[in-house]
Amino acid sequence: MFDAFVTGFFLVFEWPAIGFLMLGVFIGMWLGAVPGLGGIIGLVLLLPFTYGMDPVPAFALLLGMFAVTTTSDTIASVLLGVPGTAASQATILDGYPLAQQGKAARAFGAAFTVSAFGGVFGALILAVSLPLILPIILSFNSPELFMLGVLGLAMVGSLSGGSILKGLAVACLGILMSTVGYAETIAIPRFYFGTDYLIDKLPLIPVVLGLFAIPEVMELAIRNTSISRIPQDQTEDGGMLEGIKDAFRHWWLATRCAAIGTYVGMLPGLGAAIVDWIAYGHAVQSAKDKSKFGQGDIRGVIAPEAANNATKGGSLVPTVAFGIPGSLGTAILLGALLIQGLKPGPEMLTTELHITFSMVWAIVVANIVVAILLMLWSKQVAKVAFVPGHLLVPGVILFVFMGAWLGGASLGDWISCITMGIVGFIMKRGGWPRPPLILALILGSIMENAFQISMGAHGGAHWLYNRPIVLIIFALIIITIFLAAKGITKNKRTEIREETATVMGEGSERNPMISFPFSILLFVVFISAIVESQGWPSSVKEFPVTAAIPGACLVLFAMLKDGQGYFSTLKEHGSLQAAWTHTAEKVLLNRASAFFAYLIGMLLVMLVIGQKFALPLFIALYLIRWGDYNWRAAVGYAVVGYVILVGFYDQIMHLFWHPAWIQSWLPDLLPTWLPPWLLI
Repeated sequence: MFDAFVTGFFLVFEWPAIGFLMLGVFIGMWLGAVPGLGGIIGLVLLLPFTYGMDPVPAFALLLGMFAVTTTSDTIASVLLGVPGTAASQATILDGYPLAQQGKAARAFGAAFTVSAFGGVFGALILAVSLPLILPIILSFNSPELFMLGVLGLAMVGSLSGGSILKGLAVACLGILMSTVGYAETIAIPRFYFGTDYLIDKLPLIPVVLGLFAIPEVMELAIRNTSISRIPQDQTEDGGMLEGIKDAFRHWWLATRCAAIGTYVGMLPGLGAAIVDWIAYGHAVQSAKDKSKFGQGDIRGVIAPEAANNATKGGSLVPTVAFGIPGSLGTAILLGALLIQGLKPGPEMLTTELHITFSMVWAIVVANIVVAILLMLWSKQVAKVAFVPGHLLVPGVILFVFMGAWLGGASLGDWISCITMGIVGFIMKRGGWPRPPLILALILGSIMENAFQISMGAHGGAHWLYNRPIVLIIFALIIITIFLAAKGITKNKRTEIREETATVMGEGSERNPMISFPFSILLFVVFISAIVESQGWPSSVKEFPVTAAIPGACLVLFAMLKDGQGYFSTLKEHGSLQAAWTHTAEKVLLNRASAFFAYLIGMLLVMLVIGQKFALPLFIALYLIRWGDYNWRAAVGYAVVGYVILVGFYDQIMHLFWHPAWIQSWLPDLLPTWLPPWLLI
């Protein structure tokens, strides 16, 4: 085994493997930084180029790209409050508040350091413990995977905001949303409202970008502030160097979370989706002082970043050893194995062990290289936090809507993005945490499949109490909720309020004038789902009803609590209009409505002139009418946007564009020397 370990190391550093590895790192660094792209897009783009290549250079290219996207995705999570990939959701909770405090560079320093450490640690621990952990992995079947999903939802629901009731209720909503479209067992569509777009599940990327990106971008537009609420000359942190020191100061936390990432990442289907939340939950529950989490605690960045990079090594185990891909990314890597003539299974752990270890070393080297590159580069990137908001909004909107378009190249993707932007804005203003919804949407289909298999294989719900690992996970769920409730109660007794912080954490804004009506809406949604599902077969309705009933109960309790604040505010101010004016929501909602009108207008214009012109037109009009910039700056910015759309998304990504009305007659008017792709 040691000989294969050393041989794998030298194989990675042979030419051309090392060259392809560096190319993959460079590509992955950019793909991870742009919301909506990420490692899956990179694997799809690079996989055709591996035909005819030797195995080691091919996997150096693919893994070099894939491994680093969970490092560079920190940029969007910290600066924009948008998860660059699904693995960086938990980083938002403390990373974005740090950027709002002018400490983006510090967050980057800590994140990149522990990301490199997590990737290296995870890969090396994986190499050492590979023979020992295979029996443990084999002991995880459908019941254990289902309960692990519940544990992840319990952690994110109880730790991502100030109200456990709201967090868990939103998790139930996310599970309910995951049941949209065809059921897992029978081809019966659910909650699809008669539209073809929803019949094959609700797409993840438009929902994520709408829920997180649009509310944050809209806040920049409405308030005309930079991301940082503190001027650059008044920041007192030590920048990136201070973040690196933070990483070393909390080395034991980083080590524990990297170990969590490695072993949880081995679980097919669930590992990578929940590991950042498990690590974040561990950081909160093991900390003596929990008061700063969600408001810019550097430990809230260190924990998920150390864990999510370690999962890449762990996720290779079921793929290489059993041929069981744990995610779409590892499914593509499995295809690459087959292209190279390699058969997943015992051979990859015996006769081809040197190739397996070359994959491990590729991950190690890629993580070290990208951490160094990003540290050199991100000092300048961190300055984006101090750029005026009106200059950031148009560019971010371009990447957000094109990222949403990558989800399925459908008009419904843009509609979903705008709709979820409205929902995300209401949730943010009303104190309803958004991360539980996304995690539940990701895990819902996996959990339903595991639930149905468990119920069928065991002839009922006996597996809930006669399997040891299930009982252990259930105990962890109870402990998680208990400790979270205890922490919130303690904070209330000591009058530690997130509302008093300079920068609010996720779910910390609790305006009952918004929260109470939203809770009523959620209650109606849950009850309607229960009623709608009554005519379906039991295997089709079991899972959505299992989510809707507790969701309705949780929302009802939250409604009673918010109702007290709502009616006391009305009583205090005498009328609804006076209450809205006093809470400063009337002006804010008017501005928010105007911003959403801009987005809806852009969508309608796109139907006429196409995306290549609608997005640049939005950029120009926004800067002139909303940002009050001169037309030269607006046109220049719009031209840059057009070049990105045509040069990158059209000529490199080869996207399918939505057919515009002008497309039916414009080609006949174009001169023969003008390429049609410049305009349509």
